[in-house]
Amino acid sequence: MCPKIRARIDVSRRVFQLVLPAAFCCVSSVMAHDFWLQPAAYWQQPGATTALTLQVGHGPFRQRSPIPLGRITRFGAIAPNGSAIDLRGNLHPGRATEDGILRFADPGTYVLALETDARAQSHLPAIRFNDYLEVEGLTPALEQRRRTHRMDADGSENYSRCAKSIVQVGPADPVAQAQVTRPLGLPLEIVPEQSPYLQPRSATLPVRVFYEGQPLQGALVKLTDLEHDETPFETQLTDRDGRARFSMPPSGDWLLNVIWTKPLPKSSETDFETVFSSLSFGLPAISK
Repeated sequence: MCPKIRARIDVSRRVFQLVLPAAFCCVSSVMAHDFWLQPAAYWQQPGATTALTLQVGHGPFRQRSPIPLGRITRFGAIAPNGSAIDLRGNLHPGRATEDGILRFADPGTYVLALETDARAQSHLPAIRFNDYLEVEGLTPALEQRRRTHRMDADGSENYSRCAKSIVQVGPADPVAQAQVTRPLGLPLEIVPEQSPYLQPRSATLPVRVFYEGQPLQGALVKLTDLEHDETPFETQLTDRDGRARFSMPPSGDWLLNVIWTKPLPKSSETDFETVFSSLSFGLPAISK
């Protein structure tokens, strides 16, 4: 082979080796936004100890979240009687097999809630950032970028995460479910309008989304089967009252998630402040 041709091939290989990891990083950062609480079992016995992991991403990008404990500002549960339980002492992110443990002595339905600070940042090239905004339905950012003629500019955001999970201890009580359908004051929150654990199980799962305490219109809410999580099972846009309605899943572990953002002042280090919010729950098969 001609030495000049061999030299060109070697250079091309080196460029490809440098570019490919960077491209993979951009893709994975776009794909791995969803974050949720994953108990080893959503239905537990009173007094039993259950492992908990913090999960992020879907399909080939799914993994244990690397978030450090110092970024978690809230982790607790609302008990069946409506009282708040501080569970931060139960967290130890990064251990070999779990990120925390759950143990509830009293039967009933518990709602877990986790919140992080907004110190994390994401920086993406323009085409990747625009694709991410389009896929996630983040219209405030798209409208701002179009209005300011910045669609060709790289994009950046600060982001935080909110995650809720519904855990059933012992048999479900059809009366004590108010804690499931009540907002917990998270910056971005998915609130079921009826508990998915009620029996007989409803054919639909109505939810409401709140952003900074107000109903959020036009947000893209996704329902994902966590056993087959490459793509969402169903997606809906919230109406002007922040409502969306899904088909009730038959059984298995499920995730609802939503993302919203707002522009930051020009003096800020990044362009937008984004919140990622989720609600996970598990449904046993219906006995016949």
